[in-house]
Amino acid sequence: MEVSFFHFHLLLPSLLHLLSSWVEMVDYLSERLIKNGEDQEEERGNNIIIVEKEEKLKDMILHENKKLWVVAAPAIFTRFSTFGVNVISLAFIGHIGATELAAYALIFTVLLRFCIGILLGMASGLETLCGQSYGAKQYHMLGLHLQRSLIVLTISTTLLLPLFLFTTPILKALGQENDIAQVAGVVSLWFIPVAYAYVVSFTCQMFLQAQSKNIIIAYLAAITLIIHAFLSWLLTIKYKFGLTGAMISTILAYWIPNIGQLVYVMGGWCKDTWIGFSLLAFKDLWPVVKLSLSSGVMLCVELWYNSILVLLTGNFKNAEVQIDALSICLNINGWEMMIALGFMSAACVRVANELGRGSSKAAKFSIMTIVLISSAIGFTLALFFFFLKGRLAFVFTKSIEVVKEVDSLSPLLAFSVLLNSVQPVLSGVAVGAGWQNIVAYVNIICYYLVGIPVGVMLGYFLQLQVTGVWIGMLIGTLVQTIALVIITSKTDWDEQVRLTQQRVKGWAIEDDNNVTSQGA
Repeated sequence: MEVSFFHFHLLLPSLLHLLSSWVEMVDYLSERLIKNGEDQEEERGNNIIIVEKEEKLKDMILHENKKLWVVAAPAIFTRFSTFGVNVISLAFIGHIGATELAAYALIFTVLLRFCIGILLGMASGLETLCGQSYGAKQYHMLGLHLQRSLIVLTISTTLLLPLFLFTTPILKALGQENDIAQVAGVVSLWFIPVAYAYVVSFTCQMFLQAQSKNIIIAYLAAITLIIHAFLSWLLTIKYKFGLTGAMISTILAYWIPNIGQLVYVMGGWCKDTWIGFSLLAFKDLWPVVKLSLSSGVMLCVELWYNSILVLLTGNFKNAEVQIDALSICLNINGWEMMIALGFMSAACVRVANELGRGSSKAAKFSIMTIVLISSAIGFTLALFFFFLKGRLAFVFTKSIEVVKEVDSLSPLLAFSVLLNSVQPVLSGVAVGAGWQNIVAYVNIICYYLVGIPVGVMLGYFLQLQVTGVWIGMLIGTLVQTIALVIITSKTDWDEQVRLTQQRVKGWAIEDDNNVTSQGA
């Protein structure tokens, strides 16, 4: 109980600070009318700005919430469903054998997650371009941005293929057991189609989210989950195809929704934004590459942060219990993170759309609304996990030692959930505004120059072990969140509108059927 009491004193000031921030935000919103009625375009110089009619605060909140949840709800459901595909695969492979299960888990959590980090990060550049172009009513550009992103991500995935082809020798060199390394080498070859599936999945999702049409993705994800569960049972349990059957079902689970998305995009449901394939997609690829790389760095350093946390706990005394407890906490945190990532998508789309449309006030109001809603949900869940403590661990384990360790870590889990409710939303704002370069530097400094060194010092030198490492990592995340709050609050959003419109005009291409190039 001493450790939990110590953690509570770490948690309490942050909770109080967040509550005070909420009060200030509500006071600010209630003191003024928000302008977001029928829009009138007015041209000043070369820029089009939005002149807005006054609307009551209540109506504005309802209007913004509708736009927010149209993006956030399907995004959250889709992420849960995608996570569920992996859970189903693990469950059926676990019935095949312990070695196969260990090999699959190793490839998915290390190799595939590494590749996902790169691809998702690079694909987030498409969120910026599509969101801003859609807001600026440059609808034909969305299809061109989609094609360019597909080209860049396909080339990037191809460059990552040696990791899949030479998995066995790589794992042996890293000291992995021979049996697991051999099976992992086979599993990694099956994951090559999955890696390419992420290229289509990420790009189509960004394309559809920018138009608030991602409900189709949620429907496809739900159907796929049912098909995957049935095929996994059919191929592994009934027909005894073993690992081959499980991997065939897994590959289909990733490609079925992709085929559905491609049909939806190209079959006439996006007629304003998809005007067919064009050779112009191969023109001016370098700016797309640069934006994709900066986006990749920004998100990769975030996604790999927790992996480093697990690696740092491997040499502690009683490491097995601590790693088990930490894995349970991170698993719970990972499920909750699906909600936060849904709000991140919503923040990106709303900010990008409003900046492209030319409305700085609407962009600021969207940010405040999303942060407020996400924080309220995060605060509620943080209290739930804090007071539930180790009892939740019985869902995952029967070990009393592991349960006690989870109990001692529950305040840190609650604080992680609290930070997750704000930090991803602000990252979404950054992507929507096109700040990937700036945030990449912020992430590297906060995570790798603050969080990890502090975690190592607390964990190893002060002997706080996994508690110390996690506290250090949370300090890094807290510093990063504070930095993003400062950047967001100090930003001149009228200037961001001007920069966005310059960016959109720079990328714009017209032709007879809409095609004459302007330079990018």
